[in-house]
Formats: sequence, C-alpha cells, structure tokens
Amino acid sequence: MIKNVSVLEERRKSILDKGGACSGCGGGSGITSNIACDTTSVSGAVSQRACVYSGARVVLNPVTDAYHLIHGPIGCASYTWDIRGSLTSGPEIFRTSFSTDLRETDVIFGGEKKLSSAIDQLAEKASAKLIFVYGTCIAGVIGDDIDAVCARAEKKHGIRVIPVKASGFSGTKSQGYKLACDAIMQVILPYKDVPKADGVNILGDYNLAGEMWIIKNYLKEIGINVISTATGDASFESLKKMPSARLNVVQCAGSSTYLARRMAEEFGIPYINVSFFGISDTADSLRRIARALGDSAAVKRAEVFIAAQTKAAEAFIEPYRPGFKGKKAAIFVGGGFKAISLIKQFNELGIETVVVGTQTGKEEDYEVISSLVGGDTVILDDANPSELEEFMLLKGADILVGGVKERPLAYKLGIAFCDHNHERRHALAGFEGVRNFTREVNLSMNSPVWAYCRRECG
Repeated sequence: MIKNVSVLEERRKSILDKGGACSGCGGGSGITSNIACDTTSVSGAVSQRACVYSGARVVLNPVTDAYHLIHGPIGCASYTWDIRGSLTSGPEIFRTSFSTDLRETDVIFGGEKKLSSAIDQLAEKASAKLIFVYGTCIAGVIGDDIDAVCARAEKKHGIRVIPVKASGFSGTKSQGYKLACDAIMQVILPYKDVPKADGVNILGDYNLAGEMWIIKNYLKEIGINVISTATGDASFESLKKMPSARLNVVQCAGSSTYLARRMAEEFGIPYINVSFFGISDTADSLRRIARALGDSAAVKRAEVFIAAQTKAAEAFIEPYRPGFKGKKAAIFVGGGFKAISLIKQFNELGIETVVVGTQTGKEEDYEVISSLVGGDTVILDDANPSELEEFMLLKGADILVGGVKERPLAYKLGIAFCDHNHERRHALAGFEGVRNFTREVNLSMNSPVWAYCRRECG
C-alpha cells in the first residue's frame, strides 16, 4: 500500500496517487488541483532541482558568441564547460566561462571593482560584443550594484553587457528561466521596429545534439522559414532579428513561455506551444505551425511530409513492440511539457507510465498528466531520490527516464535508464528522435544485465 511509503509530512501535498491509496497525498479523485507545485523546495528533502543561477545559465548558455561572466566564487563557475549538449554552426565562445572569483576580502570590501575590471578585459582583449553577467549568491548577499557596473561598461565600451541577478536564494530554477528571458528581451528590445519578415522564431530549443537543425529542416521541407532561435545555435546578430517574425514557436514551455508572452506584449507576435518528442506530438506541432501562419500550401506539404514520416517511424517501432509488452516506465524530468510528451511517447511504444514527476511543473501541466496516465499512477512534484526509489520499486518500473542526477539511482536499484537531460549527445526530437529513443529504451530495458541484478525494496 502506498500509504506505508515513507514520505516527509510536508511533502505529501506534492504527491498525487490516482489509485487513492496514499492518505493525505491528494489521491483518489484523480483531480490534481490539490497537488502543491511551483513552490520552494521543502527544507531537508534533498530536492533534485537546480538553483536560480542554473536556470538562467542553461537558457542563455547556447548563445554561441556570448561571453558568460560569473560574478561570484569560483565554485559557481564549475557549472560551465559544455553544461548543455548544444551544438553550434558558428563560434564556440559559449563553451568557456569566466569568473570574478570572489573571495573573503571581496565579501568584506565589495566586488564591484573586480567585476568592472573583468568586463574591461573581456571587452578589450576578447573583443566581446555581448556579455551576460551573472550575479550569484555571494554577490547578492554583499549587495554589489551589478546593474550600475554593467550600465557603465556598456557606455564605456559600446557593447551589450546584460546583468542577470541570479542569486540562488531568490527563488527556484523557474525564476532563473524568467531572468534569462528578461535578459534576452534586453538584447532584442532596441530592435523592436525592424521590418516584419515571413517566418517564425523557435523558442526554448537549445540544439541538444543538433535537434534545432532537425526541426529547422522539417520546417524548410514544408516551406516555412526560421528567422531566429532562442537560444540553440543563436548568435547576437540572429537574436536581433527576432522581433521581425510572424509567429513564435515555443518548444520548452517551462523555460520560454514567459519570453513568448513578453514578445507578444512588446512586438505583437503571437505564439503557440509545441513539442517535437514522439510521433503524435511532432506531427501535431508541424500541422499547428502551418495552420497558425495561415499558409494553406504549407499545410498541404506538412500533411504529405507527416504521412511519410509517420509511416516510416511506425514501421521502425513495430519490431520492438514484443519486447515492450507489459513493461512499465517512470519519468522524472525538468518541465511538465516534456513529461507530457514522454507519457505519449511511451504510450506509442506500448509501455505504461506508472510514476511521473517534474522539477518545475505547473498545476495545468499536472492536470494534463493526470488525464494521460492510468488510474494507478503516482504523480510527484519536485521529488527527492528517496521518493523516487520507493515509488519506482512499489510500482515495478522497468525503466526510468530522467537526467544525470537520476542515473545512479536507477542503476543501484537494478532499473534501466534513458538519459533525457540537457548534457546528452544523441538527438531525441523529431522523427529521428523517435528512432533513437526507441532504440535506446530497448537496449537499456531489455539488456541481459538486469537478470543478474537484485532489486531491493529496502
């Protein structure tokens, strides 16, 4: 019985048991309005979430010619080299970070002079055009005026120096997303009057393993031009073109819907949320983009393209179905939109999702998740390793889809694992991604190694 699972009392409102066996977990009715989400983590719960700075950094990092300057201790700069598996068709400046390396004396006397000097070095020695300055926890505690330092640097060097005040204690990872979107708006607002062009922006895709290029090729195939991207394979010059687009296509709703809303307000650009994970979502997204543009020819080309690609993808999956029969999956990812797509994708493979959770999901995300899963599924917001372990064992999960922090947990439990995190080097988006995902799930879940592993329920 789930009611016997060891859960911190403060965490019970963030867990939904649709089967109704978890007293106090909001279960039974299948209505997720009771699930506590989009709040700060419970102290001592060992949350898997990252900090505000992390949220800002992962969104902004793929801008290929931007310099990222961390105003904080050197430890914050360890979140740096290739933190995303983002590929570039241009510069690779974004792969390296720079730090002011704040120390004890800086905490006492302030670090503004050190920050100003670091910006001068980047502007003069590296010929930087765009610098993002991240204020981390220590900078926030000592009260350095990062806004003033950046404003003086812009005037002095005639370049864009954008402050991102991302002290980890100021909120959740979602707050970091918002700060990153505000930083992008600072970059593009001066170009709000650029002439309109026939095309779309893609927001919230970070070109992991070249996925942005896959999506752009699909849109090219059906006759739709991509004006700019944010931020996968983006550059300072490409970002400046964003206000000219007719439509914003938002792939990662959690990180970029706020940016799309701001662009709708400032530039009058409408937006739609899409997903390119799985057959059904990829097909639906291409249709919706063509229809949103009102391009009847693109709609027709999209249908032809979708029909051919869907047939080929389903033919690829078919031989794997016998090995997936009766299998159960657990999902723990960053955002609600990705979790929703993964549930659908597992359904396409004939695999039941029995545990699903996110780090930053919203109430509306959990409403959709609840409608897609079976009546005995456990839904968790901001889960910790202990909860994931107990529920995966209780529900008999055969595979966990998650990120780098969840991999050791799955392997220690004798459960297969599929990496869907931002460090990965294999594309999982689009019809190509369907093949890669199917192949990886099969290789991991049906590996003979699990016959030699003992599962312990603790």
